[in-house]
Amino acid sequence: MKQIKHPTRIVSLLSLALLTVGWSHPAAATLPVVTSMEPRGVVRGEETVVKLKGSRLKDASEVVCDLPGIEILEVKAVSNSETEVKLRAAADLPPGLYPIRLVTKSGIANLRLLGVGAMPVVIEAEPNSDFAQPQLIALNSTVDGVVKREDVDHYQVDLKAGQTLNVEIEGIRIAHSLRNQNILDPFVAILDADRFEVASSDDSALLQQDGFCTFTAPADGKYIILVRDSSFLGSDVGAYRLHVGTYPRPVAVLPAGGQPSSMLDAKLILADGSERPAQVQLPSENYAQWGVSTEDENGISPSPNWIRVNELAVAMEQEPNDDRTKAPVVPVPAAYCGVIEKPEDFDCFTFVAKKGTKYRVEVFSRNVLRSPLDAVLNVFDPSHKTLSSSDDSRGNVDPFLEFDAKEDGNHTVRIYDHLRSGGPTYTYRIEVTTPQPGVALTLKELRRDEAHVTEVPIGGRTAIVVAAQRDRYNGEINLSLENLPEGVTAQTFPMPPGRPEVPVVLTATADATHNASLFSIYANGDEKNPLIAGKLSQHHNMVLGQNRRSMWGYDTERAAMAVTDAVPFTMELIQPKTPIVRNGSKNLIVKIVRNEGFDEKVSFRTLYNPPGIGINNSRSIDKGKTEVEIPITANSGAAIGTWPVIFTAYYNTANGQANAATAPIMLEVQDSVFKYDFPKAAGELGTEVNLTLPMEVLREYEGEAEVELVGIPAGITSPAAVQKINQDSESVTFPLVIDAKAKVGKHKTLVCQSRIKVGDELIVQTTGTGEIRVDKPLPPKVDQPKPAETKPVEKPKEPAQPKPLSRLEQLRQKN
Repeated sequence: MKQIKHPTRIVSLLSLALLTVGWSHPAAATLPVVTSMEPRGVVRGEETVVKLKGSRLKDASEVVCDLPGIEILEVKAVSNSETEVKLRAAADLPPGLYPIRLVTKSGIANLRLLGVGAMPVVIEAEPNSDFAQPQLIALNSTVDGVVKREDVDHYQVDLKAGQTLNVEIEGIRIAHSLRNQNILDPFVAILDADRFEVASSDDSALLQQDGFCTFTAPADGKYIILVRDSSFLGSDVGAYRLHVGTYPRPVAVLPAGGQPSSMLDAKLILADGSERPAQVQLPSENYAQWGVSTEDENGISPSPNWIRVNELAVAMEQEPNDDRTKAPVVPVPAAYCGVIEKPEDFDCFTFVAKKGTKYRVEVFSRNVLRSPLDAVLNVFDPSHKTLSSSDDSRGNVDPFLEFDAKEDGNHTVRIYDHLRSGGPTYTYRIEVTTPQPGVALTLKELRRDEAHVTEVPIGGRTAIVVAAQRDRYNGEINLSLENLPEGVTAQTFPMPPGRPEVPVVLTATADATHNASLFSIYANGDEKNPLIAGKLSQHHNMVLGQNRRSMWGYDTERAAMAVTDAVPFTMELIQPKTPIVRNGSKNLIVKIVRNEGFDEKVSFRTLYNPPGIGINNSRSIDKGKTEVEIPITANSGAAIGTWPVIFTAYYNTANGQANAATAPIMLEVQDSVFKYDFPKAAGELGTEVNLTLPMEVLREYEGEAEVELVGIPAGITSPAAVQKINQDSESVTFPLVIDAKAKVGKHKTLVCQSRIKVGDELIVQTTGTGEIRVDKPLPPKVDQPKPAETKPVEKPKEPAQPKPLSRLEQLRQKN
């Protein structure tokens, strides 16, 4: 069994959408775009002409390759939408996917993955949609095809009894779609002559949304291979590469890694759980993901299996190890390798921890090894109580945790599958280490979902923003760049303590020629931390699904840079002679000198803002103009110090919009000079009041100073809104005249704008806000009314006496 090492490349499937930072460039850029390739792959050892199709390709000049083994023989631009590339893959190049990037004289295209195989290529031929009319192909060949909407492709092969057929498809893995369009999610199946499905695959742990089938023929006969989209959608660019043959197809390597330059005594685990021994020579350097290709008398696997290579000693699990109280003791740092070999299986490892020491426990299974294991991780203290646990972590299915040992003694790591599943392919690698400080670098994404590429114009400049993810180190970071294109130099700036990003300026000489390279960026700590180190890595979104969810991506350790067409003007960002102060403002001036015949509008935006500095990104130099003022402000928390400021200029060309950068200026940010207190003031309509503001001069300054009261409400004026101030000033008084028709109420708009004149420049500080209340006058007093005259009280009348009764009336009453 011959093992072939595969160059490292980190291919990842993320379950969470990637958050973007920064702003997006306008869509009409000069960058070329490659939307498709024909054919999608090549045969190693042979010359092949690959047609790259897309847009803005007419000035194609070269192709750069991230990995060795692919020789570019010729690049020929056919039209603005097509370029032909003649290339040859080395005869011993391990099969798999290899990144290539087309370079034009105006930019660098998106990264594309080119398939490299060992079997001859067969082009799909329609009609093959009917099971009864399949396309006949020979065993051990690769089909280059396309699945359209509701399309089904059929291929027929002849098998002998006992012969094992392996079918692997590349669909998602050779696609490029950032807009959830033209995505092929392939489904493959093997059918017998009676149309019964004997094997099928949609997704797979090893190949993610691409699948593979394995089938051993019980008798001689004809078998049909079916290819379609999993939901029958497909598209006109639903391309695939179908590898059909008797080649070996391991699904895992055990142990899943080893130490550099060592010979790994490994087992290859096949899809049915059977094992084969293998000797794997590991590379001399550390690799986060290293590919292993398997070759025997039946062929070579069309894609590698993945392991890790680093300095950690490997400890294999020793069954029985289900009981966390009886787990074998293994020294740390170490890598624990094993298999969750059956349902309800638990694997435990014990190590001796020291009190007060921090430990990192990280699982590699689904994300790196392409194992079906959905791992859950537990750490137990010496009394076997749970100390920490982790399931999914950091956007990945694989768990990760760190803990501080609270006591000396045995601590136990346990791993199992989230759904309590298991099997011979459920491999894992657990790395237990004491974490060290460091940094990881990437380039700030300026176009949404697109890895940044760098174009340096001949005789001009561009700038990039390097972002740092800090790990236990908060000090200064110093950058260095290697393998820049010929004629390009880099100007770096220290990344201040605590800051997450810093710009880098790239300059091409006037006599530079069009060329490109893949460059690296390295980080080092300050003088007190010389061992702090880090390097660049870059994630490339290849396929995004709904809600911009990453379905397929590719990671590289280098970024692309090209020397591109010269800029049709020169420009200068004028270095200010005075600082900007907290709560202050300033105008920066950009001047251009146009080449003859260029009169286009030039717009300016900042690539990077110093902390606490706001910059107006809507300013431009219109046709016929040569200068623009760009306002900037500093908030109350602006970081004091000297910071680089760079503007990117955007202008139209015949091939879209291009950009270039100004030379950097160093903007000095200082603390505020003045402090004002704003007592509440009030006045009535039609009156005059004096507004006296206590003030303090916070530090010495040079030049003449004045302060102006601004934000005065409508209807209120000040005959002396500008007052002179000096180092000894303790207060400033502004007379205010309130018009009779001013708006009544509270006005919280008063602001003091202080100006210090130094030469022909101003230092401006704005402090606020104060309040003035405008009242209505009280109504005038009036005389009191006279008391009402009192009338004499009349005495009540006495009741009238009754009239005496007559004799007749008296007799009637008696009766």
